[in-house]
Amino acid sequence: MSQLMILTMLIFFGLTVPVAVSIGLAAMSGVAAANLPWLVVAQQIYAALDKYPLVAIPFFILAGNLMEAGGISERLVEFAKSLVGGVQGGLAMACVITCMIFAAVAGSSVATTFAVGAILIPAMVRHGYPAPFAASLQATAAELGVIIPPSVPMILFAVSTDTSTGELFIAGVLPGVLIAAALMAYVWLYARRQRLGLHDGDGRLPLWPALRRAWLALLMPVIILGGIYGGVFTPTEASVVAVVYALVVGMLVYRRIRLADLSATLHRSVIGTASIMFIIANAGVFGFLLNRAGVPDALGQWLGQLFSDKYTFLLGVNAALFLIGMFIETSASIVVLAPLLLPVAVAFGVDPVHFGVIMVINLALGMITPPFGVNLFAASSISGVPLERMVRPLLPFVTTVIGCLLVVTYVPQISLLLRDLVYR
Repeated sequence: MSQLMILTMLIFFGLTVPVAVSIGLAAMSGVAAANLPWLVVAQQIYAALDKYPLVAIPFFILAGNLMEAGGISERLVEFAKSLVGGVQGGLAMACVITCMIFAAVAGSSVATTFAVGAILIPAMVRHGYPAPFAASLQATAAELGVIIPPSVPMILFAVSTDTSTGELFIAGVLPGVLIAAALMAYVWLYARRQRLGLHDGDGRLPLWPALRRAWLALLMPVIILGGIYGGVFTPTEASVVAVVYALVVGMLVYRRIRLADLSATLHRSVIGTASIMFIIANAGVFGFLLNRAGVPDALGQWLGQLFSDKYTFLLGVNAALFLIGMFIETSASIVVLAPLLLPVAVAFGVDPVHFGVIMVINLALGMITPPFGVNLFAASSISGVPLERMVRPLLPFVTTVIGCLLVVTYVPQISLLLRDLVYR
């Protein structure tokens, strides 16, 4: 049965059937092969979606869209430019900083790409940066949206494996900062080598005026993350707070959101939520059938024989996840693979939270690697740069993130230091 399901799923992937539909049809083939009642499908779909932490997903998606519509992203860009705009390459570095701050509320890399890229990609091009470089940088920096908390993929990992969402969130902070610092170091060196960004400081606001304009936007991640780790509200409740805050600031303070605009913002949020929930529902049936067939135990025994220790295991898993992430959407990869791989990782002595961070960072690379990198398509549509022209400038960014991934993999304290301080 399990072989039939996996083969069916791969065939539909090859036929470019949408990921969620491919998983669902593969699960249907498994139900038919096992002669199970079709009522099992409805039961497992309900069981997959009937999880309280999943409520956070639509609210964080909506909060990100409200931040974009309400002008919050513009003020974050101005503040980031005031910090580093005077440095050669400062405009490109501001792109990374803005994505890092925006990620601390939005939880989505695609939302970060559109909200920040629509402002900074044209600005970088006007300052002389090659358009393919600007688009590739934006796509890569937006990856921070799923690493720095709150993060929709981390919520999915937590729900799929019964891991603490709060612990996963705080474990992503230092790895996200590490990746952001590495990207900024690279763009600074690139700008100096190519003699770019010599006039990045032109037109930027001084720090204090920029801070006065952006303080409400900067207060948002402080309230959200401070509330979570201060015990004021749970990560799920924080998502609602983020929506209310973005709505009040966008409508009443910045006055950029009108009642007539809410319909389009809500529509985008519903579409984004529905696509993720559809994947979770179908993956729930798929995972139930794999567990019933004993696939997790068989996989654990096979990997136990294949790898001798946790270091070779983590290297092998990273290589496999990198390839999988290139072809399968991140959410689908997490909800299908996380329940299978985590027990094996724990058996090798890997902390579940550390493994969750490794998995999210690795699969996030799939968002910036061809042929199905969603961030690449988003950045391409904003910049007008064809995807094939983005590949060459993208390679150093991918290499930089892979280097950071290996450091995070083999230095678990980077992920677990803050977790242990707060939760231990």
